Amino acid sequence: MKQWLRQLLIGTVAIFTLGVISPSHEIWANVDEKSEPFSDSAAELSGENYQVEWQSEFQPSSIDDLYKQAKTVAYTKFGSKIGPKIQNEFDDVIFPEIEKVIAQVYEGNRTLAVTENPSGNYSEKMFNVYDAQSGDELLYFHVRTEKRPQEGYYYNFHYHVQEDDFDEHHTIGDIYWSKNTPPKWLS
Repeated sequence: MKQWLRQLLIGTVAIFTLGVISPSHEIWANVDEKSEPFSDSAAELSGENYQVEWQSEFQPSSIDDLYKQAKTVAYTKFGSKIGPKIQNEFDDVIFPEIEKVIAQVYEGNRTLAVTENPSGNYSEKMFNVYDAQSGDELLYFHVRTEKRPQEGYYYNFHYHVQEDDFDEHHTIGDIYWSKNTPPKWLS
């Protein structure tokens, strides 16, 4: 490489880095040489053994972690308008039943996870429980808004299981809202 090009590169590096990096590295001394600059150090290190640890991206969750995720996603779906009004009854009546259903599935599979995107507007989906290794969905937890004549609006909590191709509704319980139309989910 010509001398003026080398000096131009050194000056450019010094200007762009504001002098923090000095351009007198070993790379500048070896620019004209045709040999491999790292071959000596590689020969010195070839006799040493290295151990590399690999961590899986997925860590099996404890059942308590699944419960926390499920409750967090449920309250995300309820939003700030519905959540405070049904919180006590949901925590005391509905969620213990959800825990029982998750515990039954958890016994045979310790790599379960909960989906994190509940649906909004008036759709039913709260969360799904799935096998994180295979991706198979095992349970769907839904909440449906029902209008009962002369009574008002109720939230019907239910789930679907893989064994019956998610066809049947397995009822968990109902929570009364009021006679007024409830707000949309996630609001």
